[in-house]
Amino acid sequence: MILTLALRSLLARPIRSLVLAGGFGFGVAVMAALLGIGGVILDQARAPALIGGGDVVIGGPAGRVQNARFILSSVLANGPLAPRVSSASPATHATLYLIDPRGPALVHGVGSIPSLERSVGVGEARGAANWADSAADREWASPAPADVLRSLDRFHAIPDVPARASSWAEWLYFNGRAAGGRFYLTFIAGPRREAGTRELGIRLQLERDGRLESFSDSIEVSDAALATAPDITAGRNSVRLDGLNYRIKFDLAAEGSKARATGDIVLTATPGRSMPPFELRGAGGWISGYVVPVISGPLSGTIRAGAVTIDLTGGAGYHDHNWGFWDGVRWQWGQVQGGDLSFVYGRVYPPPDAADATRVPGFLVALGPDGPVGYATDVAIEESNDPAANRPREIVVRAQSESVALTMSLDVEQTTATRMRAGRFGAGMDFLQLRAVYKVSGRVGGREIAFTAHGSAETFRGR
Repeated sequence: MILTLALRSLLARPIRSLVLAGGFGFGVAVMAALLGIGGVILDQARAPALIGGGDVVIGGPAGRVQNARFILSSVLANGPLAPRVSSASPATHATLYLIDPRGPALVHGVGSIPSLERSVGVGEARGAANWADSAADREWASPAPADVLRSLDRFHAIPDVPARASSWAEWLYFNGRAAGGRFYLTFIAGPRREAGTRELGIRLQLERDGRLESFSDSIEVSDAALATAPDITAGRNSVRLDGLNYRIKFDLAAEGSKARATGDIVLTATPGRSMPPFELRGAGGWISGYVVPVISGPLSGTIRAGAVTIDLTGGAGYHDHNWGFWDGVRWQWGQVQGGDLSFVYGRVYPPPDAADATRVPGFLVALGPDGPVGYATDVAIEESNDPAANRPREIVVRAQSESVALTMSLDVEQTTATRMRAGRFGAGMDFLQLRAVYKVSGRVGGREIAFTAHGSAETFRGR
């Protein structure tokens, strides 16, 4: 029917029909040409040559790489990308104002390292023969692995946010497993007091023969004592970063008895097996930061609890570092190792006055022997409660990205609950530390994986 009407219209008014058809054709051609030109302009705008040189531009999730030194030394220089990267140059951009008798003038400034700029073919660098690397440039561009590790694990200045100041905390967390047992150890510094001091709490949870014991101490320290972190000393308890070795000592009283636990532990980091720091920021100055200097590393040393000595030789350990304002905050987190791969997943739920928790993504990172092999922010974490208690029985983690298609099923074997008080973490909730059996399957970096292993996890429950 439509074809018949079209033919009759064409025969009745052939000139008008031809003009109309020509007009439509011309409009379509112009639109196609504009789309083609727009695509070329967009590609040119993204071209690394316009920024200065090189073949690829690397950015962070929000546009800026938060730890370029780690990316240069551990990802591009030593990771799986190393054979494909001949040179790389970091640069930072800033807006400056030059003020002279004629008034202010806007200046767009770029900071970079001369030799690295020349290596990627930046024209301005090639034409400035007197622009040379300083000693600080050379040290920054070629850091020793131990220096990178220390920079990842430094403590942070407390932001000037009076409304949230009472909930600031920063801590070093270690866990490890060996044939004789498992341990969970935290050095946590609280908010600054009026006298300029801070409370440093040390807590050990020791698992052996199916029993979990807790030991702790609390010591008042100065800000200066934390300025050298991760090197910390509090009474008989200390952490020292010696090269790539974390040397940890403690002498703690049992919670609820007169027993004591002492330890002399060494956790060794492996270059490239770290997760760089990232921060979440929200309204009212809220901030939450996280870094994993040691996703997996060999353990040695001993822990003595009463008459029992646990030899950690041959065991494996983990170390992360957290900082931020924690009032009203909760999270989900987990960590496991299978074969030559290590996995960390998590999600932070900020307080309602800081951000919409539904819009804060989770993350999952997979690291191999040479560095990161997969990363995803499309992560779902589902918890199923034990019908007899307000505790998780099973957790299922699903992650999807170009490099990861993974499912983790956690069967919870043991739960330790800590009641949280006002101003700390999830006030009015129980903080749950879990020991679980992970069943992991899927694809990571083009490689099919399937394994079962013990790991750790954390979550919260309302009372």
